[in-house]
Amino acid sequence: MTAGRRRVVVTGAGAISPIENGEVGLEGLWSALAAGRDAFLPIAELQFDRDAEADRLQRATAAGVRFDPRDHLEGNYRPIDRTGQLAIVAAQRALAEAGWTAERRTVQEVGLVLGTMFGSLHTISAFDRRGVEAGPKYVKPLDFANSVINAAAGQAAIWLGLRGPNSTVTGGCVAGLQALAQACELIRSGRSDALLAGGADELAFESFFAFQHAGLLGSADLPRPFDARRDGFVPGEGAAILMLEAEDSATRRGGTTLGILAGHGTAFDPSRGTDRGSLASALTRAVGAALEDAGPSVPIDAVSSGASGLPTGDAAEAAALEQVLNSSSGTTPVTAVKSLLGESLGAAGAFQALVALGIIAGRELPGVAGWHQADPDIPALDLAATPRAIPARRVLLTSVSFDGFACAVVLDRPGDQETPT
Repeated sequence: MTAGRRRVVVTGAGAISPIENGEVGLEGLWSALAAGRDAFLPIAELQFDRDAEADRLQRATAAGVRFDPRDHLEGNYRPIDRTGQLAIVAAQRALAEAGWTAERRTVQEVGLVLGTMFGSLHTISAFDRRGVEAGPKYVKPLDFANSVINAAAGQAAIWLGLRGPNSTVTGGCVAGLQALAQACELIRSGRSDALLAGGADELAFESFFAFQHAGLLGSADLPRPFDARRDGFVPGEGAAILMLEAEDSATRRGGTTLGILAGHGTAFDPSRGTDRGSLASALTRAVGAALEDAGPSVPIDAVSSGASGLPTGDAAEAAALEQVLNSSSGTTPVTAVKSLLGESLGAAGAFQALVALGIIAGRELPGVAGWHQADPDIPALDLAATPRAIPARRVLLTSVSFDGFACAVVLDRPGDQETPT
């Protein structure tokens, strides 16, 4: 850690996930993941806004959140679309766990950095489609506010009274990790003392259909990260948010530290994810930057990977992790939470962070549920096929996007870093 730089700590976290089944809080999510409970439902049970066209989707399953906003939001939530609603619920839970009451937020500013891939995709599509089919004067005025990529972050700030910096990060499937990185730098630089950071994306018919036509969806009912039979991902949705604070500020207000955001790194693959070697090189650079940022004094004890079942993406992650982990002693267990939650796009990296917080708190490393057959064409990793209890001081989060983005974040257990001078 650079001398004199403010340390960034995690003081709370919240999520709304497909696996929830009525449970709230980190303990419920950690318990479900450790038990290997997956989130995949038949397409017929999912709520698409364009139900008449759902039969055009060729997949049998997806990881959808069973969500009624009336159960979570008090007031007129109708101007807020699904992505915004999911983000607000996750942010509410993170604020509550961290002890940031509405009264406290009137005295001290809290901001939001939200990662998303598509934002309010269904609303954007419906707004444009109605304008083309019926004419501009027939579009819904309420839809207009949600027809921009930063709508969810803005709506969440309005709903929750967040007066600090407000930003939207759109780095594909790594957007959630990138949001954590950007928030970290805002706090380190002194531009903010407290920021919510994470990601949200909805399971919309339009994105589902696009992924289908792009050949990115797998043929199996469950994802198969790193498996020899992998051929694509299973779509998912949700929101996950972490409460990040400057350590000195959190200490003054009596906040509890769940983890330390010790380092981060990003890179881009000019082949846009089509070349395995180039994508692996991008992630290797991102991980190297994250570890240099965090400092080398603490070894990596576990990896929360963003592998989703894509042939090239998983191979690139495996190659990068082999190179990084071979430099450390012993074996390092690797998990891939998308095997249970599906590909939740902008929310995925934040879900990985929640898993990492559980690991450093002493919870079991979740198993890679879909992994059964090793792929001889990719480097062998110490994959946790079943949940595994491990002592962990440092967890590495990695992810690559199918459009070339690569990102890595390092989370440390509280008390395992030297105090910066």
